[in-house]
Amino acid sequence: MVRKTVLGIVVGALFAGNAVAASHSVIVSAPINTSGLDLSRPADVRTLYRRVKGTAEYLCGTSNRVGLAPVDDPKGCYEMALADAIRSARLPMLTRLYLNTHTIQEAKARGIEIPPQVSARN
Repeated sequence: MVRKTVLGIVVGALFAGNAVAASHSVIVSAPINTSGLDLSRPADVRTLYRRVKGTAEYLCGTSNRVGLAPVDDPKGCYEMALADAIRSARLPMLTRLYLNTHTIQEAKARGIEIPPQVSARN
């Protein structure tokens, strides 16, 4: 139970997209809810991954950020926010889901630790 709570705080704290308000840079962040998830179960890790992706899309897309200019590069913001969350979570099953749509080279470039089982196959 403690692991779930800590993960939510860490991912939420590091999950951010940049925006500009009146020539000041600000960090926009959102917590990722992990309550009710057993992160040793693949189905629950898939649920977490969907939550992380949805939050990245929300923060970097056309979310309701009153008084803030849109992000200059929504796709780059999304990729950075997604990678930051995956890297900070340090969950091999979550990383494997990320690697279903990203290369190992992309993951390494974003500082994501590759699980040994995945590295051995490539």
